[in-house]
Amino acid sequence: MEYIKELRKLIGTRPLIVCTCGCLIFDCEGRILLQRRDDDNLWGNPGGSMDSGETIYETVKREVLEETGLEVEELEIFNIYSGEEQHHIYPNGDECYFVNIIFKTNKFNGKLQENNNESRELKFFNIQDMPDNLTKPFVCVARDLRSE
Repeated sequence: MEYIKELRKLIGTRPLIVCTCGCLIFDCEGRILLQRRDDDNLWGNPGGSMDSGETIYETVKREVLEETGLEVEELEIFNIYSGEEQHHIYPNGDECYFVNIIFKTNKFNGKLQENNNESRELKFFNIQDMPDNLTKPFVCVARDLRSE
């Protein structure tokens, strides 16, 4: 994230292309863990931006741990998303186009920890009963999940 902060000092809120990684975490009942974000109050999967020098696997593991308190294992790539569907404007006006690598797993350890400056709420949902107020980059992921 320090990399993005340094770029923002140079270019302000103009659009950036950012590599992000997220994870679809499924419990033993097949429900998906969603995070209600602290910055915009919308729901999506845990994940975030890659730091300089990180691998995609390091990024997704770090972001999931930071946002949920969970350690994920046995990661499998679900899909990679990019383009206009991954255009996001943060509440502070910063614009990004994500190259969003989404993993999935049902192997995790730890205890959910919400209210951590990123996650207002963490909750498992049945795929067909996910909330309507989804963050834009997660909408296409949810669509693909529902069609599986």
